[in-house]
Amino acid sequence: MEDQNRIPRTLPVLHINNVVMFPYLLMPLVVSDAESKLVIDHALAQDKTMAFFLDQEKENPGDLGLREIGTSVSILRMLRNQDGSISLLLQGTSRIRLQKAVQRDPFIMVDVESIAEQTIDDTEIHAYRTVAIELMEKIASESTILSTEMIAGLNNIKQAGRVADIIAGNLDLQIEDRQIILETIDLKKRYKYLNNCLAEMIKQMRVENNIRSNIQLEMSEDQRRYYLREQMEAIRKELGESDEVTKEILKWKDLIQKNKLPDYVEEVAYEELERLSTMQPAASEYAVVRNYLDWIVNLPWRTYSKDRLDLKKIEQILTHDHYGLQKPKERVLEYIAVKKLKGSLKGPILCFVGPPGTGKTSIGQSVARAMKRKFIRLSLGGIHDEAEIRGHRRTYIGAMPGKIIMEIKRQGTANPVFMLDEIDKLGRDFRGDPASALLEVLDPEQNHSFMDNYLNLAFDLSEVMFITTANNLDTIPPALRDRMEIIEFTSYLENDKIEIARHYLIPKEQDANGLADRSVKFRKSALQELIRYYVRETGVRNLQRRIGSIFRKIAREVADGKDSAWTITDANVKDFLGPRKYTLDVANRKPEIGVATGVAWTAYGGEILLCEAIRMPGKGAIVVTGLLGEVMKESARIAVSYLKANYKRYKIDPKEFEKYDIHIHFPSGGVPKDGPSAGVTLTTALASLFTGKKVRHDVAMTGEVTLTGKVLEIGGLKEKMLAARRAGIRKLVIPRENKESLADFPPDLLQDMDITFVDEVNEVLDLILIPLPPRKNDKAPNAAKNATQT
Repeated sequence: MEDQNRIPRTLPVLHINNVVMFPYLLMPLVVSDAESKLVIDHALAQDKTMAFFLDQEKENPGDLGLREIGTSVSILRMLRNQDGSISLLLQGTSRIRLQKAVQRDPFIMVDVESIAEQTIDDTEIHAYRTVAIELMEKIASESTILSTEMIAGLNNIKQAGRVADIIAGNLDLQIEDRQIILETIDLKKRYKYLNNCLAEMIKQMRVENNIRSNIQLEMSEDQRRYYLREQMEAIRKELGESDEVTKEILKWKDLIQKNKLPDYVEEVAYEELERLSTMQPAASEYAVVRNYLDWIVNLPWRTYSKDRLDLKKIEQILTHDHYGLQKPKERVLEYIAVKKLKGSLKGPILCFVGPPGTGKTSIGQSVARAMKRKFIRLSLGGIHDEAEIRGHRRTYIGAMPGKIIMEIKRQGTANPVFMLDEIDKLGRDFRGDPASALLEVLDPEQNHSFMDNYLNLAFDLSEVMFITTANNLDTIPPALRDRMEIIEFTSYLENDKIEIARHYLIPKEQDANGLADRSVKFRKSALQELIRYYVRETGVRNLQRRIGSIFRKIAREVADGKDSAWTITDANVKDFLGPRKYTLDVANRKPEIGVATGVAWTAYGGEILLCEAIRMPGKGAIVVTGLLGEVMKESARIAVSYLKANYKRYKIDPKEFEKYDIHIHFPSGGVPKDGPSAGVTLTTALASLFTGKKVRHDVAMTGEVTLTGKVLEIGGLKEKMLAARRAGIRKLVIPRENKESLADFPPDLLQDMDITFVDEVNEVLDLILIPLPPRKNDKAPNAAKNATQT
């Protein structure tokens, strides 16, 4: 405080642009400019005291260009050098604040105010001080710029502010950081800023030291390897041995250069080659590195098949290979058209969904042939392990890439048609979730950098045309389903199957059974007989098997020496295949009480679903059987509740609901059944049971029923209509909300079909239930009355 009180109010200014002076610190300085010399002469003539400020840029022409906070300094020693410069030894005395300029020429004189140092030394400031000294010790351990004696001396200084200033003044901090510490009067803030600067300095020094040590290690390691290789070469020459490792290294180098790998792959390949060159062939790691090199060097990173862009030719091939299937054909042609116009396009992710035997897998092969691309088929059914898709880490013994990379390497192109068959039958267990691994593969925004666990290098799958197949979308996770473009394959009509049999199945089976040069003809009536009474399916697989069975019977006759022409008609089909396997028994039934005919959708096509209902004395219990799901059980309860609420409309005694137990059964009890569309069928069967009215057997029905009797829209209508046609039923009752969807159905499907659209279940009951005949007592009431009177 005494030093601060003795500082004159007006002082000459020594200002330098790259030096910050702290109180109580000694600093040597050499000045040579004329202004500084005048300032020093003036200070020596007075009391050897000057104001020391850091220069700053002038914002206005009238500014002094000095920082607001500086230091008052005393000249301890002065020496005039022979070159005209002056050497000084200065000591700071206190912080000062610039107030105003008193003189500008020939040097600056200013009025200053002395700033008192804080003397508070509480616990927090003491902690900050301790941390600062510890950081100084770490800096001393990382470099030689500080002495341990100086750090030890800091512990003996009582004033906390002076310790901070000494640390800042003795370290090579940035000029701006020094000035900020000088301007920070509050001790806590000053130490906090100082400690941050020290921590950053320690980080920088450690990085620099690490770089220096690595450079030295790399140089010594390279020298050691060079000497060892020279020694190995000399030993081999003495023993007369050939260097097999060197030959293999050269072979790999040639392959790397020949295959023109991407830069990031080539870099990894050379790194692995360098590792291989330092190993002995007998080492276990040698085979691992060699196998990895084989994969990354021989993968088709930039090898692409040239697409056929002739739309007419592609359409011709697709039509030649498959009958119908317009939607998938149109989608492929759209993709080719856009690629032809744009030049490049990401491969689409298509999902073919439909019953078995409808051509989902075979059309994938046809698409590849039409586009002149390689075809890959991977069956996903039953796969449980995620590593089957992504591969294993190289750390595992026997590790290999996943199926995606393996198949692409096998085919040798980076843009094949890749079919992932049966994607709805993926498994999931403790080994992982393959469906989640496919999220990256089937996402056009991510698969340009597909990362296989084994390769650990990004492989571009964006040019691959992925086609997935499924029978049912319900088992596919929503996230995976969202990444695919769904194309539905519906069941074939009878006319479709006849055309497919004529143009595809018969020629194929005739050739497969060695009868290509024999005269075998199938009449249309024979094909209709086969389709109606020997196979009952949505696709054509079983139809092909039946046709193949006929050709095998003929082949046996030919092998026995019989040589004639064969004509297959509806009359002689049974001679080859035996009696009929199916009948149109559903359409040929008689009307019954409590038995209604419904239609259902399954993943394998539409099916006829009979609903039977009986009642027995009891207390109003409801029993449902037939392996039904919860939704169908709820539909049964809704049907009962609807009839109870509307007993007056249907003239049902409400007491009967309490006097009888109801048993509802759906035949084929081993087949699971569920869904809301059986609501109309259930309500009809129960209404028939309680009213005693028979149900028309030649009408099939479908629709969801609400508690108020509304009939709601259902799905799978096309398959349900096909099931009705196969069973010989031509009358169908469906919700009115489904009327618009009939516009997309082929005319052959709607031909001869009598479709009734309904909004409420009472319309169904009025149509389906056969009215009771009038009782004898009610036929002629007037005649009975007259007879009594007579």
